[in-house]
Parts: sequence; C-alpha cells; structure tokens
Amino acid sequence: MSLIVVGSMAFDAIETPFGKSDKIIGGAATYIAWSASNFCQPINQISVVGGDFPQEELDMLMQRGVMMEGVQIKKDEKSFFWSGRYHMDMNTRDTLETQLNVLGDFKPVVPESYQDCEFLMLGNLAPSVQLDVIDQLQNRPKLVVMDTMNFWMESAMDDLKKVLEKVDVLMVNDSEARELSHEYSLVKAARKITEMGPQYVIIKKGEHGALIFHEDKVFFAPALPLEEVFDPTGAGDTFAGGFIGHLARTKDISFENMKTGIIIGSVMASFCVEKFGTERLKELTREDIDKRLTQFQELVNFEIELV
Repeated sequence: MSLIVVGSMAFDAIETPFGKSDKIIGGAATYIAWSASNFCQPINQISVVGGDFPQEELDMLMQRGVMMEGVQIKKDEKSFFWSGRYHMDMNTRDTLETQLNVLGDFKPVVPESYQDCEFLMLGNLAPSVQLDVIDQLQNRPKLVVMDTMNFWMESAMDDLKKVLEKVDVLMVNDSEARELSHEYSLVKAARKITEMGPQYVIIKKGEHGALIFHEDKVFFAPALPLEEVFDPTGAGDTFAGGFIGHLARTKDISFENMKTGIIIGSVMASFCVEKFGTERLKELTREDIDKRLTQFQELVNFEIELV
C-alpha cells in the first residue's frame, strides 16, 4: 500500500465572508497527507519547506504515518506563502500575495526507501517538478494521479502535456477542464483530455460535487450540503487525499472502486471546509468519517417506480 505524495507544504493567509485567518499551515501535500492518512499508512512525502515551518507540524504528520525523508528543509530560507480572499459564493477568489520562496527552485529527490511505490499522487505543482518525480522512479507505479491548475496551462503548457502523457488520472475543476480542452461541455472536455494521456478524468465542481469519466462511462458524486463553510482552501487537495488513500488501501484501481473513491474524497472535503486550514482534519476520527459516509448514502439513496 505504498503511496508517494508530492506537493507543497506551506503557509496560507485566508479571508472569507465569514472570517479571516492569520498565517496558517497549508499546502497541497499537507492537506493530501492529512486526508489520506485516515485510510493508508505509511505515506511517503516529497516536498520542501523553509526553516520557518514549525517542527511540531512535521512531528504531527509523522505521528500519522507520514514519512519525511523526502521533505527538504532549507533552514536559511522561507516556506512558500499564499494569501487570498474568497468572494461570497466561495467558488471564486482573488490572490492577494504569492511568495514562492523555497518552492521557486525546488528540485525533488526521491529517496531509495520510496522506490517501488504502488501509488503516486502528484499534488498541484510546476509540471516540470511532477515530471522529475516520475522520471526518478525506477518502476512505474500501479496508478499515477495528478492535480494541476489553470496557471500551469497558461505558463507551462509544453511541460504539462509531457506529464499528462505519463499519468493515469487527472484531477481538475470544471473551469480548468474547459481551459485545457477548449470545450465547454464537460463530457467533450473529458474525452479530449483522455486523448492527451490520462485514462480517467475527475472534474471537481466544488459545492456541486465531482464527476469521473472513463471511456464511455461517467459517475457523479454530490457534495454534502453544509450549514457553514468557513474556508474552501485545501478542499480539492483533501478530496484528492481521500481518493488516493482509499485506492491505496484497497489496491483496487477499477472504475467501480474509483467511484467509491470520489465519494470518500467528497466526504473528506466536506470536513476540510468546516474550519480554517488543516484544523478540522487534525481532529477527525474514524467514527466521524463513517457517520458522514452514511449521510452521503442517505443523500443519494432513493426508490422510484417506473410507470
């Protein structure tokens, strides 16, 4: 059940219509690891942080079975920092500040102990970094899952195309799927993206759930209606962590099991948005997760008589 997670470990500062945080822990790999660790361990982390990243945060992740041999600590430099403000619909946001810091010249190193991993989760990073990790692996993983964003489509499309040729599953949101494919219909968008390499395309639609496409098959998972959403930052990464964590635990990469995976991803994302940063994920219990899975089942379960 060996799983490698690649991505940023960083600081965020968030403003939403319902509150504001100081500088808090964030980063794609951080959210993915917290989420996935509920389903599989160990998790082999690959990232980079500065000397300002709290050791206690690394210690907490290690207690959850997250291996840190692949995390570079540059003591004399600062960690990646992002600040953003969300609009009232919580689906759109403005970037207020981005400081690449250690992420600007990040050269990932895959430790020998990470080789022969079965599952690889490439969090949102420069495509050149994602490709570097793939190329360092001596054997191809059983499944390679990749997340990306519109920024890389606009600034590093050539590198992005090279990575897409080497992954099995691509995760994007609906606007990113449309930008990448130049198609408005998400069905057409998914079909065109699969021509670029991935066999499976997962399109996240925020509060409206997620879709998974494979060949002529499609499955939709809803999002759980919540009374309060404090911070959607990291929800997509938490979704990815639940998805890949479930697949790594079961070692089943069939379309049917991926359908379960996106339900579990949606469950995990629903927890993430309830508090700022990783706070809610840190306090989760298996009982909490099972209870919410039951809520999801009730949400979509119905009987109908065809007349």
